Amino acid sequence: MEIRFAKPEDVPGILKLLKQVGRVHHVGRPDIFRENALKYGASQVLAMLDSKDTPVFVAVQEDQVLGYGFCILKSHREDPVMKDRIELYIDDLCVEETCRGRGVGRTIYEAILRYAKMRRCYHVTLNVWACNESAMKFYQSLGMQVQKLGMETLLEETEC
Repeated sequence: MEIRFAKPEDVPGILKLLKQVGRVHHVGRPDIFRENALKYGASQVLAMLDSKDTPVFVAVQEDQVLGYGFCILKSHREDPVMKDRIELYIDDLCVEETCRGRGVGRTIYEAILRYAKMRRCYHVTLNVWACNESAMKFYQSLGMQVQKLGMETLLEETEC
């Protein structure tokens, strides 16, 4: 297995995995996530591959995409409250369902950490939905800790 930056020929495999992520989110929160929705389409993924601020990592074996990690470099400067810093935000990380539990996700995450250190980032962050317990356990097994919590109150549906 090789971990590298994604190439245009990886896009079909990435889109297949994006469908898996969409399914997990829809099952977990059908009140929020649309069925059969993709977070990104092919043109959006290709645009990310062309940007230095949105590195996309893939795990490949025999030209098959086993997993990916979409990242966003964020520069926080001159904020009146928070200190200046560079953050590498993991926008999405997915491993092919049939390959989970074999170290693919951990290996992608370790490559992301190396990249973040090389770019002199202060921290690596991500968001995870509370309904995705397996993802939360996975990130905790990597040593990630809760930074902040998003909370909600569901209200009765009203007409606007």
